[in-house]
Amino acid sequence: MNIKILGSGCANCKKLQAVTEKVVKERGIDATIEKVEDIKKIMEYGVMRTPAIVINEKVKAFG
Repeated sequence: MNIKILGSGCANCKKLQAVTEKVVKERGIDATIEKVEDIKKIMEYGVMRTPAIVINEKVKAFG
C-alpha cells in the first residue's frame, strides 16, 4: 500500500501524518508513507485544500 500525505507542513498536515503513521504501525499494515509538499504535485491530484490523504493514487479525504 502506498500512502501520500499532501500538504504544506501546517499543523493539520503534521497531525494527519502522525495519525496515519500510528494507525499503520498499530495495525501492522504493510505501507509506505510519503509526504508531498510540492504545490504542483498536490494540484495534480485535484486537491485545492490540504491536508489530503492519497491511498494507492486515489484521493480519499481532503480539507
